[in-house]
Amino acid sequence: MEHATGIRSTTILAVRRNGQTAIGGDGQVTLGNMMIKSAARKVRSLADGTVKVGFAGSAADAFALLERFEKKLSEHNNNITRAAIEMAKEWRTDRALRRLESTMIVADKDKVLLLGGSGDVIEPDDDIMSIGSGSGYATAAARALLRKTDLSAEDIVREALNIAGEICIYTNQDIVVETLG
Repeated sequence: MEHATGIRSTTILAVRRNGQTAIGGDGQVTLGNMMIKSAARKVRSLADGTVKVGFAGSAADAFALLERFEKKLSEHNNNITRAAIEMAKEWRTDRALRRLESTMIVADKDKVLLLGGSGDVIEPDDDIMSIGSGSGYATAAARALLRKTDLSAEDIVREALNIAGEICIYTNQDIVVETLG
């Protein structure tokens, strides 16, 4: 994901398996052709730990969106689907929000959703969702691990992000994973 500022980052991956939801992200932040931070935390807990959020894109924009999403969660009794839909409506129609350059994955124990600035609220078909520069690599690795192993959701996220970090120059292996369920 490249932005006007030249910042490229990250890889966020969420996987659901056997009642467990795991979401993780790498820590690399790149400006132009230089890595400027290796241990950024791009996965957060909301709603007293019952909702996890990962973001890719501009950090300042992501934090503004996180605040708004947390408010929507509160307004809708921590129902991530309802909060995501309301957030997407606001994101698409608000002039200031439309300029924000970030994408989020939100998850609770039952559901994983992608939220994007054009009003996107997407639920994956296969309980795998990823965003960021290394998302294609992480998704491919997670699908293979989900199909061919008995690993937990947390272990799949960790291993798939490690694989993405071996391939994508904008993804490192300083990985944070949070789980639900």
